[in-house]
Order: sequence, then C-alpha cells, then structure tokens
Amino acid sequence: MKMLKTGLVATLLLSSAPVFANDSVLKATDDPKQWAIQTGDYANTRYSELNQITRENVGKLQVAWTFSTGVLRGHEGSPLVVDGIMYVHTPFPNNVYALDLANDGKILWRYEPQQNPDVIGVMCCDTVNRGVAYADGMIFLHQADTTVVALDAKSGEVKWTVQNGDPAKGETNTATVLPVKDKLLVGISGGEFGVRGHVTAYDMKTGEQVWRAYSTGPDAEMLVDPEKTMVLGKPVGADSSIKSWEGDQWQIGGGTTWGWYSYDPDLNLVYYGTGNPSTWNPSQRPGDNKWSMTIMARDADTGMAKWMYQKTPHDEWDYDGVNENILVDQEIDGQMRKLLVNLDRNGFGYTLDRETGELLVAKKYDPAVNWATEVVMDKESDQYGRPQVVAQYSTAQNGEDTNTTGVCPAALGSKDQQPASFSPKTGLVYVPTNHVCMDYEPYRVSYSAGQPYVGATLSMYPAPNSHGGMGNFIAWDATKGEIKWSLPEQFSVWSGALATAGDVVFYGTLEGYLKAIDAETGELLYRFKTPSGVIGNVMTYEFNGKQYVGVLSGVGGWAGIGLAAGLTNPNEGLGAVGGYAALSDYTQLGGQLTVFALPD
Repeated sequence: MKMLKTGLVATLLLSSAPVFANDSVLKATDDPKQWAIQTGDYANTRYSELNQITRENVGKLQVAWTFSTGVLRGHEGSPLVVDGIMYVHTPFPNNVYALDLANDGKILWRYEPQQNPDVIGVMCCDTVNRGVAYADGMIFLHQADTTVVALDAKSGEVKWTVQNGDPAKGETNTATVLPVKDKLLVGISGGEFGVRGHVTAYDMKTGEQVWRAYSTGPDAEMLVDPEKTMVLGKPVGADSSIKSWEGDQWQIGGGTTWGWYSYDPDLNLVYYGTGNPSTWNPSQRPGDNKWSMTIMARDADTGMAKWMYQKTPHDEWDYDGVNENILVDQEIDGQMRKLLVNLDRNGFGYTLDRETGELLVAKKYDPAVNWATEVVMDKESDQYGRPQVVAQYSTAQNGEDTNTTGVCPAALGSKDQQPASFSPKTGLVYVPTNHVCMDYEPYRVSYSAGQPYVGATLSMYPAPNSHGGMGNFIAWDATKGEIKWSLPEQFSVWSGALATAGDVVFYGTLEGYLKAIDAETGELLYRFKTPSGVIGNVMTYEFNGKQYVGVLSGVGGWAGIGLAAGLTNPNEGLGAVGGYAALSDYTQLGGQLTVFALPD
C-alpha cells in the first residue's frame, strides 16, 4: 500500500491498490481530483492532496456556482465527483441528481424514489441522509425506508434494489454505505425504536445478501468467535453479549449502526461503531449491554469479528458509539503504529492499534466532560478500558423519575456523526464538536414494535462556566490525547471537516458559514455565509485544472431539528429544541449546494 510519508510525524493511510480490494474505489480515491467516497478515502481521513487553494490565497475564494436541491430539511453528507460528474443527494425523499461539470452542471439524470412518507414519523432527529457511494460504475443509495438501490452512474438506470429493514418496526436509514471489494456494507438506524442493530454485506453486482452481523445476541448471529475474537487482548468468551443483558432484552437492545465505516485493505478489516442500547432508561436493562457502544473490527469477506472494544458499558446517557474511525499510521512512544482514532460521543478521544484492538490513548477532548473521571489504562486492573462513572451524574444510580442535572456532554455528545479530518502534514485531527450539557430524567417505558422506545426526558444547554457558546472546533493530537488549540463557536459545529495539502482546514457552522482556517494555528482565513445552516460535510475536487470546494447547506439534524421540523416545545427533538432555540435568529430552512473557487 502506498503511504504518504511525513518524516516521523505521521503517515496517512491512502487508498492505493492492493489487488484484492475494489479497484474502482481505490483508483478513484487515489486521484485527488475526484471525491469518490463520502469520507474522502477508506481511512476516513477527509484529507485532500489538492493544494491550489492555500493559506496564502484562500481569502480570495469566491462562489463559483450553486445548485438548489429542491428539498428543505437537514442536508448532511456531501456530493461525490467521479469522472466529471457530480452526484448530489437530498434528505427524504432521497432524490439523487447527476450533474455534468463540463456543461454548466446540466442535470444528466435524476432518481426520485417514491417512498411512503410514514417513514418520516419513525426517523430520529430529522430526515437526513449522509450521501451516496460509488463503485464499479454504479451509484449506491440507502433510502430512508431502508431500500438499497444500485444505479448506473452514467444513466441512472436502476440495476437492483433490496430491502434492508422494516420501517413498521422502526427500522430506517440515515447513513451512507461502503463498497468493499465485491460487497456493499449497509447498516441500520432505529435505536430509539428498540431496533436490534446489524451490518449486512450485499453482493455488489446482484444485491444478494452475503452475511449479516448483529450487534447483540448469540455469538453465531453476531459473527463472533468466542476464542478468536478479542477484547482488550483477551478472547471475548462464549455468549458475551447475552450474559450482559437481562432475559431477552438484547432482542430489542439497540446497538444500531448508522454511523461511518472505514476499511484497511492491507488488513482486510472493516471498522464501525454500534449505537446506544435501548431503552434510554438504564434501570430497565441492567448489565453492560454488550455489544452496544462498541468499535467493531470485522473481516470484510466473512464478517467475522476480529476484535471489539466497548467504550461506554451500560450507557446511561444515550452516548451513541457510531462516530467515524480514522485510520492513520503515527508514532507512539518511539514506535510507528497502525492506529485507529475515534472521537466518541461520550467526550473521550480513543486511539487504538487497529490490528489488535489494543487501547493506547483515552482522554477527554472537551474539558467540560464530567460524567466520568477517566478511562482506566492499567492492564492489570479489573477496570482496564472502562470509564470511571461519577455517581452525581449517573442516571442509573440516581434512578428512575429522578432528574439528573448538569451532565456533560449532552446526549448528542461532545461530537455526533459530523466527521473529523486528519492532516498528515500536521499530524493533527480536526474535530467539529458540541459544547453542550443536559438534564436527564429516565422513566419506565414498554416496548411496542414501531413505537418510540426512549424512556427519558432531556433538556440541553451550553456548558456552564465556559465561553457561552455550544461548540468548539479543535485540533487534536491523537498520539498524546491533547487539545492543541480550540476555536469557540456560538452553536455546535455540525459540519464535517476537510483538511487539505494547501494547509487549510474547512468546516461549516449552524448559522450557515463556510469557514477556512490555518491548519497549524487555527487562524480564521475566510468565511462566507451560505443560504442556510451548514450540517453538510465539506468536500473538494479539481476540474479543468481548477480546484473547487463544495458544501451542502440546509439546517437540520438533531441540533437543528426545531427549525427543520417546526418544533417549539423545548423538550421536543429529544431535548434539543430548547437548547438551540436561538438558531432561528440566524438562519432558515434551505437546500443548496454552494461551490467555491479562486478567481481566474
């Protein structure tokens, strides 16, 4: 595999060409002129080698062109650019547009699925979709109603479809998919409806199911080998999941898989995270609730788990564990290591050996985090790898119908799904974060298929005794677990970051700004206010010798659900409406792609 060397500072895992990986994806992601995967590359670095736009000239950026998606609500994810065609997606109803970059963005084809609008009622936290994927001349879309669609990239013709879940049971989708070799990896959403999470591999050519790995339950259904699947250096043992639940609660145990996926072609391992256990009332599910809240490393061919690590056992705060896993090679304690970096919702930044699952670093990346004091790093301790929960902020210890106040972070985490980026030039990870705390009152709830299975009332607010805002954009040293610098933001930074070889890092804000900052210092170099709040992920590409930067704006997502869905009760939107009420003073609904370039 080709590596981009930067002395002893860092090396970036690039999508070069092992013969057994999907050649079309590797070839496309190896060309920095294209943006062929939502996360930039298989390593989830969101880094571009394009360097026409630099820290010296980025202040001259101008809007080059725009495109209206025709849909309001939250626009997450980003367009793709492959072979001179841009592919733009929308929130529900999940339309897809193919735009001809050589002909003023002429619409070459459009795909407009006819979905039952009832699915909107069982989608948590807005009707977002995090984008399409590309491989082997096809565009892949996972619709809100869990229909997976393969479209011909040139014509838009439907090649095949398959149903991945059942919205009547609360199973929906908000995530992208990952093409790996001859398979398409697909997750599932619905943790707030008691959905049992899983990842499924479909044959890329036919749509036939190849394997499915559940997040909870029997070893055979989880694709876990009790003797060979490792957890912190030890075999997981038989029935590890079932033993950690009371009765059959694992069957409605959550652990959904609606986040991002990464892949190491050399190790042939796929990495992803599992979400919160169901219900949000921890008293109803005693035990560690394995394997919710877990980083999974699986063989791409068979789905068998090589190693797992549960970040938040017996989650008491809805700290979903689905955030992206960034694959980098960096030096720790004088030794180059194959690393996996995870900035979790729970406020801890984790660095693990991605081959073995060894835990190397676990540190808070927001000083406001107070629900736990530390993650124990002593391998001889029976608490090794476990967070040490503070009783005052334990919703389980305080009990049902008790309002636990001042918990930091809030349920939407110190970072939600908005992906970070990594620069091999600086060796730093650039992280869009939330700086939000909450009050959390669990209550008893019964399960009914297709009905909300939440069991808690929340309210959210800015972290006290801080800068008064609800977000920061930080530079993180994952080898040491240290914040290098932090930029305060008025609202949560819900946009995915982009790092470039021009020493510029881009991100968007909920008010609607695209911002460009110096990768070394964090100095603000440029900003432009787009028509709506930005929760999309910034991307870049080159066409006809010119570098462009693009971002979707359209306020929404969990943080913007009040605006997106017209909610006014402060406790609605799972507690977010009240915390982000002031957002309506700065932006309004929208759905637009804005593309930037330097002047000719």
